[in-house]
Amino acid sequence: MSGHDDEALGAAYDSRLMQRLLRYVRPYLPLAAAAVLLLCGAGALQLVGPALTRWVVDVALPAHDLAGVRRAALLFVVALVAEFALDYGQTVLTALLGQRVMRDLRDEMFAHLQRLPVAYFDRTPVGRLVTRVTSDVEALNELFTSGVVAGLGDLFTLFAIAVMMFVVDWRLALVSFAAIPGVLLASRWFQRSVRTAYRDIRTRLARINAFLQERLSGMRVVQAFGRERAERERFDALNRAHLDAHLASITAYALYFPIVELLTTIALALLIVAAANRVHAGALTVGTVAAFLQLVRRFFQPLQDLSEKYNILQAAMAASERIFELLDTPSALHAPRSTLAPTPTVASVERGAWSGEGVTVSFDDVWFHYGEPSSAPEWVLKGVRFTARPNETVAIVGHTGAGKSTIVNLLMRFYEPQRGRITIAFGDAAPIDIRDLSVSTLRSLVGYVQQDIFLFAGDVASNVRLSSVVDDDAVRAALASVGADRVVSRLPGGLAYALGERGTSISVGERQLLAFARAVAADPALLLLDEATSAVDSESEAVIQRALATLMRGRTTIAIAHRLTTIVGAEQILVLHHGQVVERGTHAELLARRGLYERLYRLQVGATRAAEPVV
Repeated sequence: MSGHDDEALGAAYDSRLMQRLLRYVRPYLPLAAAAVLLLCGAGALQLVGPALTRWVVDVALPAHDLAGVRRAALLFVVALVAEFALDYGQTVLTALLGQRVMRDLRDEMFAHLQRLPVAYFDRTPVGRLVTRVTSDVEALNELFTSGVVAGLGDLFTLFAIAVMMFVVDWRLALVSFAAIPGVLLASRWFQRSVRTAYRDIRTRLARINAFLQERLSGMRVVQAFGRERAERERFDALNRAHLDAHLASITAYALYFPIVELLTTIALALLIVAAANRVHAGALTVGTVAAFLQLVRRFFQPLQDLSEKYNILQAAMAASERIFELLDTPSALHAPRSTLAPTPTVASVERGAWSGEGVTVSFDDVWFHYGEPSSAPEWVLKGVRFTARPNETVAIVGHTGAGKSTIVNLLMRFYEPQRGRITIAFGDAAPIDIRDLSVSTLRSLVGYVQQDIFLFAGDVASNVRLSSVVDDDAVRAALASVGADRVVSRLPGGLAYALGERGTSISVGERQLLAFARAVAADPALLLLDEATSAVDSESEAVIQRALATLMRGRTTIAIAHRLTTIVGAEQILVLHHGQVVERGTHAELLARRGLYERLYRLQVGATRAAEPVV
C-alpha cells in the first residue's frame, strides 16, 4: 500500500502554486469578480439589522413611532431577502467557477496522461493516477467554491463589522474583542487536528480503493483459492482504519464549534457587564447595546468559518502540488528528437506522403535495459541487428524473457534504446531514425496486434475503427477479411453490440479476431504481431492466416510467435537467446542447422528425439 501513502499535507499557502492555479481561473474572471461582489454585498447587508435595531430601540420606541417601527421591520425584511438573493447568486457563480476550472484541469490532465511514455505507467500505480484526476481535482473545486472566494467574503464581513463596532462605540468594541485570542488558539488547535485527520482519511481511502480494485479484478483467483474469508478480514481492517480517521475528524469538529460558541457567549457576557454601568449612568443607550449584541455574534461567525477555509486551502495546496507534479512530468517521447527543421524526407513523412509505399525497418546494434541507468545494467537486448523489408515477414522466436516483446515496445517507441538506433525507410528514400519522427506519425504507420487483447467498453464497431476513420461498410469488410463476421452476426445487435469491460462479454479467441479486424481497418504500412494467435483455436487460426496472407502483401510484417508452426513461411526467422540474436534464417535453414531453433521446434511438434534443456 506504500504507493498510496503520499497524501501528506504541505504548507497552507504557496504563492508559486497559487499563481499556476489562477491561470485556470483567468478565463472565468468575470464569474469570480461577480461572486466576490455579491459576497461583499451580502456582508454589508448584515449591518442593516443591528443598525435598524439601534434606531428602533433608541428613537422609534421612545417616540412611540409605530409607523417608523413598521418601516424598519419592512426594511429589515427587504434586507434579508436581498441577502438571500446575493447568497444564492454567489453560490451559483462560485459553483460554476469551480466546475469549469475542474473541467479544464481534468481535460488537460487526461490529455497529458495520454502523452506520457509507457514507462511512466509501469512505475506509477493506476490508483494514484485516478486519485489525481478525481479526488485531488475535487479538492481544488472546494478551494474555489468554498475557499478563496468565500474567504474573501468572510474577510470583508469581518472588516465591515469591526469598522461599524468601532464607529458606534470603540470601548465596547475592545471589550467584545477580548475573546478573540481564545478563538484564535482554538482555531489553531482545530486546524492541526483536522489536518492530521484529513491526511489519514485520504490515505486510508486510497488504500481501500487500491484493495478493492485489485480484489475485484482478481475475483476469480480469490474464489478459486477460497480466499473470501481472509480477504473480507483484510478489508474489514482497512475499513475500520478509515472509520477511525473519520471519527478523529468528527471529534475535532464536535469540540471546536462548542468552544467557539462558548467564547462567543463569554464575549456577550463581558459586553453586557461592561455596558451595564454606562447605561445606568446615561452614557450609553440600550439600542447601542442591543446592536452590539447582534454585531458580536455576527463577527465571530466568519472568524469561525475562516478556520475551515484554512483547512480547505491547505488541502488544495497539497492537491495542486501533486497535480502539477503530474503535469510537469515530461512527455518528450511524443515530440521528434531534433528541434531543428526536419529534413525533406522527414517532412514528407509527417505530411503523410508515405501513404501506399512499402517501409523498411532496421535495428542497428540496439541495446536496451529497463530501469534507471547503472554501472552494471541488466541488458534485455544486446546488439540486436536485423532488417525487415516490404512484402516480407520477419519472425522473432525464443524462450520467455529473451526480449521478443521488447523489440516491439522499442519500435512503437514505448521505450527508447540506450544504444544503437532503429530506422524506417520509405521506398528508395534514405532511412530515418524513428526518434526524428513524431510518435503520432510513427504509430499511424503501424497495425499492432497484442498478445493481451484490450477492448474498450463500447460497441463492436467503435472498437474495430479504433485507429482509423472508416464507415460501417469498411468495418464489416475488415471483420469479414479475418472471419470475425460470423462472430459478430451471432451477437445481439451486430456491430452495435455493447462489449463489457475489456471485452469480457466475448471469448478470448473472439477478442483476438476483433483485434485482427482492427488492424485490417487501419490499413497499416507495418504489421506488428505479438503472439497474435496464441488464444485462438486451430480453425480460427487457419482463417486468420489466410486473411493475414492478403493483409501482408506489399507490407512489412514483424511477428513474435510461440507457436513455431505459424511462422514456417516467414522470409526470415530470428532466434533470440538472452537478448541476443543467436540464429537467423528461414525455417528450413534453421532446422538444417540443428541448433536452438531446431530443438524448440521439435519440442513443440512433439518429436520423440531427446532434446537438450533450453535455458
